[in-house]
Amino acid sequence: MTPLEMVRLPPLMALTSGRADVVVGLLDGPVLLDHPELASEHIRTLGDVNRTCTQTSSSACQHATFVAGILSARRGSSAPAICPDCTLLVRPIFAETLDARQPLPSVTPQQLATAIHESIRAGVRVLNVSAAVAQPSTKDEPELRDALDDAAGRGMIVVAAAGNQRTVGGSAITRHPWIIPVVGYGTDGRPMAKSNLGSSIGRRGLGGPGEDVTSLSPEGGPRTLEGTSFAAAFVTGAIALLWSVSPAATAIDIKCAVSNSQGQRRTSITPPLLDAWRTYSALSKTQSREVTA
Repeated sequence: MTPLEMVRLPPLMALTSGRADVVVGLLDGPVLLDHPELASEHIRTLGDVNRTCTQTSSSACQHATFVAGILSARRGSSAPAICPDCTLLVRPIFAETLDARQPLPSVTPQQLATAIHESIRAGVRVLNVSAAVAQPSTKDEPELRDALDDAAGRGMIVVAAAGNQRTVGGSAITRHPWIIPVVGYGTDGRPMAKSNLGSSIGRRGLGGPGEDVTSLSPEGGPRTLEGTSFAAAFVTGAIALLWSVSPAATAIDIKCAVSNSQGQRRTSITPPLLDAWRTYSALSKTQSREVTA
């Protein structure tokens, strides 16, 4: 079973490849914008950090180009290419480093808050945050909280990686009630051992394919990686497609449909796996009732 099939995205992808007015924000490193398998005509950049890769071996460039391929590769490429006709707005938050073997550079809560505010002003509808706090913490981060409150008030959905530190707990990102935190699921259909879990993640989050994911490398050819950042991109791409087929839907409509809660309170620290086709069906029923009401 492919990662796309695991979350039942192929039938939704058969309906649409996205709409240009659905703007998907990517907070990650810089992307190799001239990669031949990217739908670069639908990719824009934002921010003062390097807007395209200058060091294709850097961890920031490798990671961001891989995630961009999941979302915005051309259909038929080696990458999942979930929503290539949506507009992808890349706002780098990680500077490039020389060694791709090193982890992604860190970003402060204040820097992340600034990037979120800029994404809101740029008209982003769904924001993919490829960043997680390294360790669980009860510390409040007022600037980050205010930025996420602003996102909620403006109807911008925020999807964030739960993190890969094998911990149980929460952070200023995953605890916020508007965030959809995403856990990586393995090919066995179970959460990966490296994925962070926690009460807020289990209550409001989702699972996505996080193992054996193949996408684009800035150095040419496909590559296969694992991690919660890649799982998050599948959820982000699904939401972008849902808004493309149901442009009148509100952020609340989308969040309720994608939550897969069916009105039941979640108590597990493990979130359910995304089911994109079930979500589409649930959203379609909601939209039909609103039209006939």
